[in-house]
Amino acid sequence: MSLSQAFSEKSFDDLPGWDEDDHLAAFAAFRRSAFHVLTKPYRSGGLGVDFNAFTEVYAAARTVSPADRREARAFFERHFIPAHIGAESGGAGLVTGFYEPVVDASPVRTERFTVPLLSRPADLVDIDDANRPHGMDPYLAFGRTTPNGTVEYFDRGEIERGALAGKGLAGKGLAGKSVAGKSVAGKGLEIAWIADKVDAFFIHVQGSARLTMTDGRLCRVTYAAKSGQRFTGPGKILSETGEIPLEAVTMQSVRAWFKAHPDRIDEILWRNRSYIFFREISVSEAAVDDPELGPIAAAKVPLTPGRSVAVDRLLHTFGTPFYIDGPSLTAFDNKPFRRLMIAQDTGSAITGPARGDLFAGTGHAAGEIAGVVRNPADFYALIPRRLVPGAGR
Repeated sequence: MSLSQAFSEKSFDDLPGWDEDDHLAAFAAFRRSAFHVLTKPYRSGGLGVDFNAFTEVYAAARTVSPADRREARAFFERHFIPAHIGAESGGAGLVTGFYEPVVDASPVRTERFTVPLLSRPADLVDIDDANRPHGMDPYLAFGRTTPNGTVEYFDRGEIERGALAGKGLAGKGLAGKSVAGKSVAGKGLEIAWIADKVDAFFIHVQGSARLTMTDGRLCRVTYAAKSGQRFTGPGKILSETGEIPLEAVTMQSVRAWFKAHPDRIDEILWRNRSYIFFREISVSEAAVDDPELGPIAAAKVPLTPGRSVAVDRLLHTFGTPFYIDGPSLTAFDNKPFRRLMIAQDTGSAITGPARGDLFAGTGHAAGEIAGVVRNPADFYALIPRRLVPGAGR
């Protein structure tokens, strides 16, 4: 696998603010991936950053413990070469933000808690080029098994109108009973019930949540699978229909619009056909060595606030360090965002070589940061030296 011409080799001196960053925080996130790959390697991305090129770097990360930022910076400079990667448009890249919501939830359906978070259905199957039925949209990575073969899975609107209702609901409290003429139960798939449909939607968007249960438990849900259709964000819909100016679209402005137009929530949300299924994990399972860490995401390590970034996994290799320079982004700490991040998650909306979603952390304060992030940024991938001809050691 050869390195893509999309990468343009640079020096560390070319990275704005490199000397001032906290490389020790980035090293801690990188080290978690270094230990994970002992169990299961990451898949190499399509731009040629071969996972096997990280073997020596990961081995070194597992055996050293930098004492300060300076030593951590030296580690990255010793093992990597920075390379600028431009957007497909030829201009700057784009960063957005995501976080882990914290919401109240119930283990059973009640008059207040009526919106379920569902686990993966048994009839949902992974689809790839080897088993894709003739004529099925090549985008779809999931399908539904039926007696007549595999078909596209139910979409968001169909599921919320009851496509998964009516089976296996024993022991689920009020599950399966109709409220206001609607049944949203799902074959015993309910992990928990929450009170607000918009909150549930944004949990789907974020891919995880921390749930404060009415029985006193604290638990986490994280992404397990999805129905497979393309993601269409409500902000895009509302801007295209003239409801919110594009430049004013944030999570906060979208939530405010839904609050002002409760009768149109389904109309807008069902235009996003993608639906997310979850699995439950304990808080301690995710926070292996730090209770402030986020959920375990696509790279199978806990996300680090302000240091983990979601990237296009078809193009990039998980575990790759990215130095991201977003001078107009100041939401994280009231100064230009210039940080070394580690690729440890992905998402349906994260497509392209210079596209990243920055993990802001857990809870309301993190949501206030993540919700307003939509900024141009320059992306510098740190490439293992063995992949760069003439880079030396």
